[in-house]
Amino acid sequence: MVRTDHNKMGKILTTLRVTNRIDEANAESGLITKEQVRSITLHKVLVDTGATTLCLPKDIIAQLGLDLLRVVDVTTATGLSTAGVFQDAKISLCGREGTFECLELPGGRNPLIGVIPLEALGLELDLQNQTLKVLLSKSLDTYLTIL
Repeated sequence: MVRTDHNKMGKILTTLRVTNRIDEANAESGLITKEQVRSITLHKVLVDTGATTLCLPKDIIAQLGLDLLRVVDVTTATGLSTAGVFQDAKISLCGREGTFECLELPGGRNPLIGVIPLEALGLELDLQNQTLKVLLSKSLDTYLTIL
């Protein structure tokens, strides 16, 4: 079990690293140096089961240099609006890594991580203990299934 930061019962905050996967590939190919790979560690990221994917403020997306994939309609607490979907955001969380799309948050709100990356990384919420539980990836109890 990985302990995360917390403020109150039922709310999970965590630390994650986000890297521009295209930069990483370019460094692996020798097109840029490893020092030129854009990456940021984010603290107090809300684990939000009401959100679908990784959501980052515009300034962090710009700092990472993520490329716009498309503009979509999104439902927020304030109603319907549009937001950019950016590609190739590599997440490192609880010893697991994966590359995901990222939705731009309106108005500089705090970063959050939704259910798609959590499920893909094999992470489960333990709200009672305010932690993320790392699910098994090997053995008969693996969270990975093909039916």
